[in-house]
Amino acid sequence: MPILRQGLIITGLLLSAITNPLLAQNKALKGYPIQDRLDSYKKVRLTTDTNKLSESEKKCLYHLIKAAEQADLIFWQQAYMEKDQALKKVKDSVLRSFLEINYGPWDRLNNNQPFVQGIGEKPKGANFYPEDFDPSVVGEMEAVRILNPYTVVNRVFQVSEGNPPPMPENNDPNSGQMPKMMEMFPLNSTTHSNTFAEIENYSQHYQKNLGELQKQMELAAKAIEGEDQKLAEYLRMRGMALLGDQLIESDIAWLQLDAHLDIIIGPIENYEDKLTGQKTAFEAYVLVRDKEWGEKLKQYLVWLPKLQAELPVEKEYKPVLGPTEPEKDENGELIEEPEMPLDIPGFPPLIKPKEPQSQLAVFDAVYYGGDCNAGSKTIAVNLPNDEVIQQYWGTRRSQLKNTMKAKFDEIVMPISKEIIHKSQRKNIHFDAFFNNVMFHEVAHGLGVKNSVKDPNKTVREALGPDYSAIEECKADVLGLYMVTSLNEAGVLQGNIDDFYITFVASVYRSVRFGASSAHGRANMITFNTLMNSGCLERTKKGLIVKVPEMKIAIRNLAAELLHLQGDGNLEGVKKMLAERGGIDESLQTELNQIQKNKIPVDIVFEQGTSVLGLDRFKK
Repeated sequence: MPILRQGLIITGLLLSAITNPLLAQNKALKGYPIQDRLDSYKKVRLTTDTNKLSESEKKCLYHLIKAAEQADLIFWQQAYMEKDQALKKVKDSVLRSFLEINYGPWDRLNNNQPFVQGIGEKPKGANFYPEDFDPSVVGEMEAVRILNPYTVVNRVFQVSEGNPPPMPENNDPNSGQMPKMMEMFPLNSTTHSNTFAEIENYSQHYQKNLGELQKQMELAAKAIEGEDQKLAEYLRMRGMALLGDQLIESDIAWLQLDAHLDIIIGPIENYEDKLTGQKTAFEAYVLVRDKEWGEKLKQYLVWLPKLQAELPVEKEYKPVLGPTEPEKDENGELIEEPEMPLDIPGFPPLIKPKEPQSQLAVFDAVYYGGDCNAGSKTIAVNLPNDEVIQQYWGTRRSQLKNTMKAKFDEIVMPISKEIIHKSQRKNIHFDAFFNNVMFHEVAHGLGVKNSVKDPNKTVREALGPDYSAIEECKADVLGLYMVTSLNEAGVLQGNIDDFYITFVASVYRSVRFGASSAHGRANMITFNTLMNSGCLERTKKGLIVKVPEMKIAIRNLAAELLHLQGDGNLEGVKKMLAERGGIDESLQTELNQIQKNKIPVDIVFEQGTSVLGLDRFKK
């Protein structure tokens, strides 16, 4: 941490934290159709067959859900304010329900439009930064901490010669929390600026909730350790990791699990930070593995290196996946590579595995909390996000089958009956939808992670807040490209038309998420590209998908996206979003017709320990 000069006094607070407007204003915005918007979510009961669970697993599941509820409460603070504080004065039950779905007073599936009186636009930096924070003035050295994915910027202030800045105030000594540990950084030391930022680690900022989260993870571990010692060890490791902001080793340990129960929990995705795209938001999934479905998918992992090698771009845009050919000496004997720890700045000195430990897995989700539950619901997950872990250890692509089936039945099928030409509706199938979504997640691992032109900069860093939309678009397009390659090779069975036509029907599902959603913007790009390429034909009896033409368009769009990412071409990305990231009049007319027929925009869950009949474990 930089050493502050002695003899400073604060001369003026530049930026302040987000205020709590809902405390003063808790009435619906006049004219906003909150009831209609609430009705656009279909309620789904989130369950699994608990008869397949042992008594220890049921008890473990109870405590995993209780831990996940703490992650949910942290996300409320990141997105808006503490949940109890946000809702305690809201008497209107309809407004309250809509606030809960959106984790605040901005409609996530309507471009974050405010729907409460007295509320302005949603701050791009949410509660990760003070209002009006300008990341462009942060120096390169200081960005390592100020823009760190696991810190909150509490305030920014100016100082001048005089007395030292006041120390941060400690919490109430009776609160049970540790004294706050702040860091003071100049925004940019190279410019000799007298402007400083006060930052705080997540583990400090959210310590009350994280303490309870860790307690519940420990109780879950105790419940399951007699049946699954490895899972118990992971649960303890992850709980402690969240208390110390040191997540990498627990992420790697999670990749090695093959347990019946599972939990994804912590600060993970960066969709909520639309200012820099760096800060991570808390979320949690509590999962029950479907081993029968998972076994079917293992065969596809061995194809990833070949699929990467065949991507329609130059060699430098598709680095080799998996283990490389081992070196041999002049006599043809293998040269044993010494087990040296990785020497990567900011990464622990861990020994890399001899080959990636990637998984394709299928689960029933029994609880969603935080970021993944806000607005549109995630139906598949590809984690960890850390580029180094992905390169050396791999990722787990988790398909959430029960949630996926609910969206297919309640949304994709009804949309296809409205939009797709009658002659092609027979091609809409759940298996095609499942595989398209699965390979979307697999495709996140393809392409490059670091800029080809600046290898020291990740694609995420190069593209900033626009990264998420382009990455989701890349995954959509490469996923379908991979489906095509595997189908042509005879590895993936099915009529190729099913995959393409189901894909288009699902685009209509996701484009309704709006421009505030990375997935919504991604699908706008895809849809407009397909329409401009002549792959989709509107007729009086519905949309006709021209599959041969669409194959070519998907291949070309895949190459375009891989080049944009590999070049770190922010200007090109912004141009693509401006030209193809919007909804034109014809598409809007179709979306209005879908809305008029009351087809849900998304689903909302009836979930928790009581839904699963687990409340008897409460003590």
